[in-house]
Amino acid sequence: MLGEAFAECGFDVATFDVVPAGHADAPDLDVTFPDPRAYDVLVPLGASWPVYGGALRWVDAEMAMMRDAAAAGVATLGVCFGGQLLAQAFGGTVSRSPAPEIGWYEVASADEDLVPGGRWFQWHFDRWTVPPGATEIARTADASQAFVLGRTLALQFHPELDEAVLETWLAADRDGDVVGLGLSADELRAATTELTPDAALRIRRLVRGFTRRLVRSAVPELM
Repeated sequence: MLGEAFAECGFDVATFDVVPAGHADAPDLDVTFPDPRAYDVLVPLGASWPVYGGALRWVDAEMAMMRDAAAAGVATLGVCFGGQLLAQAFGGTVSRSPAPEIGWYEVASADEDLVPGGRWFQWHFDRWTVPPGATEIARTADASQAFVLGRTLALQFHPELDEAVLETWLAADRDGDVVGLGLSADELRAATTELTPDAALRIRRLVRGFTRRLVRSAVPELM
């Protein structure tokens, strides 16, 4: 849904796999990232590994790309792992959370035009501290959920989650994250079927707000 929302705002969407399929068990690769100056927006997404600890040699390279993007005035929207990378790249911290979040959580927003509040999907075991100079604009009871710093917007939740994405993640849950938190796959499926239509509307508001305020591109008016 995230790519669709950007496409509706007039963007062409290109994807870059940091860890290609088949390397999930050996993700410590040498990665050469694209030049961010070739793009209007970067959207670093989620991952199955923590951003800290030095186990992944490409983490430093991706953070360098983010800092290069900021220096060049390229807007960045980081999602979950991508948002945590933004926090860490610009002086915040990321560490294990005492209260992991998996499922649909109520997110309170102080800036509805940029990050609409409501129930958003979560799947994370870490949380950030907001970097110096950033403004936190959304949170749950247990974790910061969004901050703005310059032309970057970091999100802890997953606005892109729909039923198809959920099935992919459930199939990849080899460590039993869902069961470990006392949940069931069927509970997540039922909630996702119920809540995705509303999330699909709010993700379009979020992307339009992001592009208007941080990308400063001409985008179509809300329907």
